[in-house]
Amino acid sequence: MSSRASHSTPDGAGVTRAATARIGVVLMTYGSPRYLDDIGAYLTRVRGGRAPEPELLTEFRRRYALIGMSPLVPITHRQAARLETALNRDAQDRPFRAVAGMRFSAPSIEDGVARLANAGVERVVGLVLSPQYSPILMSGYETALADAARARGVEHQMVGAWHLNQAFIRVLADRIRLKLAGYPAQIRDKVPVLLTAHSLPQRVVDREPGYVDQLKDTAEAVARVAGLAPERWSFAYQSAGHTPEEWLKPDMLDVLPELAAAGHKHVLLAPVQFLADHLETLYDIDHGGREQAEEAGFESFARVPAPNDARDFAAALADVVRTALDAERVPAAA
Repeated sequence: MSSRASHSTPDGAGVTRAATARIGVVLMTYGSPRYLDDIGAYLTRVRGGRAPEPELLTEFRRRYALIGMSPLVPITHRQAARLETALNRDAQDRPFRAVAGMRFSAPSIEDGVARLANAGVERVVGLVLSPQYSPILMSGYETALADAARARGVEHQMVGAWHLNQAFIRVLADRIRLKLAGYPAQIRDKVPVLLTAHSLPQRVVDREPGYVDQLKDTAEAVARVAGLAPERWSFAYQSAGHTPEEWLKPDMLDVLPELAAAGHKHVLLAPVQFLADHLETLYDIDHGGREQAEEAGFESFARVPAPNDARDFAAALADVVRTALDAERVPAAA
């Protein structure tokens, strides 16, 4: 696991007080609309101020209505509460606080930093709930964290990639093993596992190919720990955007018919990037993926549950935070 060396102190001394300071963590993710009539404003923020076309807005209203709106924000609040408990289990004299902060909806990252500062936190750690880190894709999170921390006079630190953190890999691998154990014995060892990640425009990848390498490295590590033979699993992208440009391949919706054509009757989907249920799991996989699988002739289609606010995932996040803090400690200047 790596920690991005992005931190500062209000006085510019470059010395971290992580060993003694009260530390706050902002769990950061995209956010989600609160209700159907909020979808237009939410999409406008996601699109950098461009309002969605009427057809796009209608489609997203349909999708959110179908899943009963996204549970992402409440799940992230619960993840933060579980993380705070896990961090404080052996925190001794430097208690931790953890809050949620959304990039495109309430509560904002700024709201989260303000809550921590008001609670007496002296150092804020930003942790994006995506194990793979991209300076291009995550720059908005880092800027929001830095601006809010400076405004409140607290130190800040951004956690980088944690896509190979062993505790995190075990969380995903354990869920795959448990799901496979639920299949009848005669087919259990024959069910293919499709590991997925969010697709990206090819132009983004051309600027930062290392991000895709992180996605594939996570998939390979999860498959290995889950005990999947190389021929048993494959990697695909999902949730490509509604734009005419080229997006990454292979796409989940293309791979499913190929697996069916190869003679498979059952398939298990296992996202390696989505850590909480939201539109991309509840609609893109559970509805869009299932429809494609049924059309292709599969007898069963299943998805590995997201970690959400499970205790083992909170423990993994605590390990990520502690590792990042340890990596950022530097001796005081002589």
